[in-house]
Amino acid sequence: MRAQDIEKLVSLSRPALAQDGSFAVLAASHPSIAANAQHGQLWRVSLDDGTRARITRGSNDTSPALTSDGETVLFLRSVDDKQQVFALPLSGGEAVQLTFVKHGVSGYRLSPDGRHLALQVIVPRQGRGDSVEGLTPNQQSPRHITTLKYLSNGRGYIDDSDAHIFLQEVNLAASFAAAPEVEATPRPDGQKEEPSERDTAVQLTRGEVSFSLANWSERGILAITARHETRDSDLRSSVVLIDPAAPGQEPADIVPATANLSIGDAIEADGALWMLAGELGERGRDFVAKSASVYVVDDGEPKLLTDPNSFDFGDPGSHLVATDGGVLALRRTRGRVQLVLIRRNAVEQLTDSDQEVLAAARAGDLIVAVAQTPTSFAELGTVSGNAWHPMTDFGAELQATGIVVPVEHEFPTRDGGTVHGWAWVPAGPGPHPVLLNIHGGPFAQYGVHVFDEAQVAVDSGYAVLQCNPRGSAGYGRDHAVAIKEAMGTVDLTDVLDFVDGALDAHPEFDRDRLGVMGGSYGGYLTAWTIAHDHRFSAAIVERGYLDPASFIGTSDIGSFFSEEYTGYDPEHTLAQSPMAVVDQVKTPTLVVHSELDFRCPLEQAQRYYMALRRNDVEAELLVFPGEDHELTRSGQPRHRLERFEHVMGWWQRKLPTND
Repeated sequence: MRAQDIEKLVSLSRPALAQDGSFAVLAASHPSIAANAQHGQLWRVSLDDGTRARITRGSNDTSPALTSDGETVLFLRSVDDKQQVFALPLSGGEAVQLTFVKHGVSGYRLSPDGRHLALQVIVPRQGRGDSVEGLTPNQQSPRHITTLKYLSNGRGYIDDSDAHIFLQEVNLAASFAAAPEVEATPRPDGQKEEPSERDTAVQLTRGEVSFSLANWSERGILAITARHETRDSDLRSSVVLIDPAAPGQEPADIVPATANLSIGDAIEADGALWMLAGELGERGRDFVAKSASVYVVDDGEPKLLTDPNSFDFGDPGSHLVATDGGVLALRRTRGRVQLVLIRRNAVEQLTDSDQEVLAAARAGDLIVAVAQTPTSFAELGTVSGNAWHPMTDFGAELQATGIVVPVEHEFPTRDGGTVHGWAWVPAGPGPHPVLLNIHGGPFAQYGVHVFDEAQVAVDSGYAVLQCNPRGSAGYGRDHAVAIKEAMGTVDLTDVLDFVDGALDAHPEFDRDRLGVMGGSYGGYLTAWTIAHDHRFSAAIVERGYLDPASFIGTSDIGSFFSEEYTGYDPEHTLAQSPMAVVDQVKTPTLVVHSELDFRCPLEQAQRYYMALRRNDVEAELLVFPGEDHELTRSGQPRHRLERFEHVMGWWQRKLPTND
């Protein structure tokens, strides 16, 4: 795989499954370098043989949902840079616009009877955004900040707006019948009809607090929010019930903040409320290595159903799917994400195959899931016989580029444990220069899915090593919590022990030509590694967490992240800071960052780069405009391509291959 082949990384949405199990609809999208944006449409997939057909023609149609009769698919499409809900009859015809919300729709749920849409809408506060006629954002009044949590990576100042729940009536027959007339009939005054004049959505929630739309309930609309008095200093959230017939009425708590949970998803199944949530400790902010667990609320207090020390349902995008007698959930474990069925008295793993499940849907006894594999970025398949069975071939073009499947390893560590990971081996006899990649998080995992970072490097002649040291997710709580107030200790020795084990296992790897790189926490551990071990010829520190002290006042998660990971004692925190040991670095280092990164702010990179240069260490700084912390995953495709050019150019200069 070459850098330009990122266009072949096809992502798939959560599938919308017909109730008779005959077909599914999903959104397939990919980075477009020419358009410099994500590009994609909806596809209908037959569940008899996996054949597929594209059914929409938008530039980036997303989030499909089927009506109960399976005759219409709803989805999100951008109109004048605002997402709106559209509907398409599957029997044939054009898509029609259902919502005309002034601020656009960020999410939606169709009611079970198909007569209403619950909408999530980002509403600017008065005086901000488009609430002020004639003033650009740079001309508006100053922000008066009185909270600790006022930033969000990818969004900016969160006090500028709030997410609220709206209700829209739906009459599909009337919408389809009226669509041609609406498009063909001009206004009497000859002016263009503004979307706001056709906006019939009713705002249900109000106030300076945000609501995350979860699902419909038999009693109303479920949402997740944090509106308790101490929300600025803790991570607690609550599940509320919104009455669609009472706009402006304060939603009722179903699970209050006093339950001391951070809640990720909520759904009704088998006559009860089910949640993905994590317990937060005495202060309400102890999130370190706290796995997302499954809870049920039959009547009263939430009941924990899964062991948080053994089961982790916190993979990004994780969600619940209702089944008879329980829910489906996504468990991350040892570089895989498996589908699990959870009932009140039992937990049953439904897949044990080599993939990472991203999303699932169910109709009767049929379960389908979207998953990533070692050779595909996403495919749709069915679940049966303790395995996931792929049915589609969205990854065919990617596979044609020459995907390398890594070798899985588990090596002993110096203190009697093991460290698990993978080695990508280039073609040819070697000796091959070696790149150690370190993941972010730290409570995350490298997995088995095809990974563009490794594939581009191995295609260029580099062996690539990736592992899940202590601090990572997927190996139980003891493994993950080992670096709490001890960052740069066993996590450092684990990655170095994995390097040593891989060099012993692969004589074709060159011991004298080693590089190390990582992003976010991976940037932290890279910077920490090159301050304590000088075997590496060069390094790349990307979007790094480099100074826990300044992080507190600049990052969107600074009010809690640093202190919960490194501790509350300043001297102990300093002992875990890469900035405190930057004088020990001798390794040539490329520092990569993004201007709009509010997770690990740009100042972390600037100060680290300046310190290296002042110490006469060879260093370069690469800064991407208009990008945030997610550059490598969802940044502008041209920037992603340019980043690869700089990264691989750096390695070729400092760690040339024999090609």
